[in-house]
Amino acid sequence: METFLSIVPLTPTDFPELVEIWEASVRATHHFLSEADIQYFKPLILQEFLYQVQLAGIRDGAGRILGFVGVAEGKVEMLFLHPAARGQGIGKRLLRHAITDMGATTVDVNEQNEQAVGFYLHEGFGVIGRSERDGLGKPYPLLHLQLLPAEQAQ
Repeated sequence: METFLSIVPLTPTDFPELVEIWEASVRATHHFLSEADIQYFKPLILQEFLYQVQLAGIRDGAGRILGFVGVAEGKVEMLFLHPAARGQGIGKRLLRHAITDMGATTVDVNEQNEQAVGFYLHEGFGVIGRSERDGLGKPYPLLHLQLLPAEQAQ
């Protein structure tokens, strides 16, 4: 486990690597998405979505990005880990950074991504709403989560 590694800001020069991590992560966790969906989202991630968020990530000793988080207007818009980096506390560190240093208090998560739902609930978020479709109108229900006061978190 490489928890000693620092969280660093990421820039557009990192975007190709971030898209690779996004795709590997989605393929490992978003089993409800079709190949056509992945190919639809991939250029949007690279050409639009990464530019719309403040990004931070964790690199390994060789400089490779293990995971990243993107926040905009107090909302975690993306948090993805390379599949090999899962289960090492990296996601938790990135989420804590998003909350304490980037001001994040909300997140939307695909309802069908049960591991992610469980992660956010375990990390102190609670469900405050639900949408039948994602932000692009696709039929992937979203749960809207908000950080709970410490005394309410499980």
